[in-house]
Amino acid sequence: MLIFEQSQAGRSGLNVKPVAIPATDLPSDALRTSKIGLPDVSELQVVRHYTRLSQKNFSIDTQFYPLGSCTMKYNPKVCHTLANLPEFASAHPLADASFHQGWMACLYDLQQILKTVTGMDGISLTPAAGAQGEFAGVAMIKAYHQARGEGEQRNEILVPDAAHGTNPASAVMCGFKVKEIPSNADGDVDLEQLQHSLSDKTAGIMLTNPSTLGVFERQITEISAMVHQVGGLLYYDGANLNAILAKVRPREMGFDIVHINLHKTFSTPHGGGGPGAGPVGVVKALMPFLPVPMVDYNGEEYTWITEQQHPQTIGRLTTFAGNSGILLRAYIYARLLGGEGMTRVAEFSCLNANYLMVKLQQAGFDLAFPERRASHECIVTLKRQAKEFGVHTIDFAKRLLDYNYHAPTTYFPLLVPECLLIEPTETETKQEIDGFINALITINNEAKQQPKIVKNAPYHLPVKRLDEVKAARELDIVWTIKNS
Repeated sequence: MLIFEQSQAGRSGLNVKPVAIPATDLPSDALRTSKIGLPDVSELQVVRHYTRLSQKNFSIDTQFYPLGSCTMKYNPKVCHTLANLPEFASAHPLADASFHQGWMACLYDLQQILKTVTGMDGISLTPAAGAQGEFAGVAMIKAYHQARGEGEQRNEILVPDAAHGTNPASAVMCGFKVKEIPSNADGDVDLEQLQHSLSDKTAGIMLTNPSTLGVFERQITEISAMVHQVGGLLYYDGANLNAILAKVRPREMGFDIVHINLHKTFSTPHGGGGPGAGPVGVVKALMPFLPVPMVDYNGEEYTWITEQQHPQTIGRLTTFAGNSGILLRAYIYARLLGGEGMTRVAEFSCLNANYLMVKLQQAGFDLAFPERRASHECIVTLKRQAKEFGVHTIDFAKRLLDYNYHAPTTYFPLLVPECLLIEPTETETKQEIDGFINALITINNEAKQQPKIVKNAPYHLPVKRLDEVKAARELDIVWTIKNS
């Protein structure tokens, strides 16, 4: 093993020499017996290598990314710039709170902002992803019922068939049985089926509103009354909060718990497994169970609320204060928007989605719910194209890459055959959306006239169509160094 020793003269960059130190405290089978195998390259070669790699990837900075329910929208660069200021980026999480008053002021303000937009009484910022926020929400439902002596009895969570797949997973992880509630032909929850599923075993229901079907749940107040009447709680999946931001609050719809995907509604980076943030909010009755830490303010200084002050907490979900760099970006974005800007987020996200939906319908595409107005996203079904031309959703998705558009979400939700779940988001222009619509129309014409062109796409990328199922099942991540 080597370390580098620098003499007094060497502090100007001279006389730096490696010094060998013994590795006797390492087991012999852990010691390297050959060279590490890193290529001998210059800085310029490294820069060019990674720049070329980045140019091969689709990016929100360069292309339209209409992933339904994922809200892949533009992240303002000013948020990254401010979050990377040394006063923020160099802060050490183990330092005393007195060294972090500025940081903690931002987090405290973010808590207050999220209380305002959700209507909740308490907020915890610590969950580091939407799925972790879901888990926290369901864990608090469990803790609430246990504290009331009903933990064993209330062992069922109701989940609509259009829910995100993480919803039932979170419920199962918390020890609940999942009962699926079907949707009716219009995309709303089937109230009759819901009534049959409710009982004194019901712990709660998990809902996204607007739902993953791209429509607003019109019967939400009736659902709330039905669930509350049997002693259950309502959990709000905040994945689609941007569609109703500053228009209606989850609390006003009857929800008791909410998680917020900050990386969606509040425009922070996400994708590729992270980073993300999924703060949770609750009504007063569930505040004792919020995960820690949280930030408190006594009028003079900011302090941490920990297990000592919050003994019924469900605990810690992340190290320290969660994904605080992402939380800071969300805070900056919220302050940039202000109340008026948040209203525009909802208006433009819905306007863009409805414009896109109507234009595609006029062009001959089939909508999953043609009688409904879109929320922030809409669903097109390509089952007719699959039947008549043998061209499937995956073929449309691959062909879109040749026109420099990332595909929308494909084959989800599962209850819509051959579906494209499309979300233009509020940050895209009419010009960009029109280009995407024209590309879909062109591909649809190709499917009718020359289906093989669509079925063999893409043609203009570094690689042709891959067997994605095989790649997922037989993952090969070994990097082989080739001798030049």
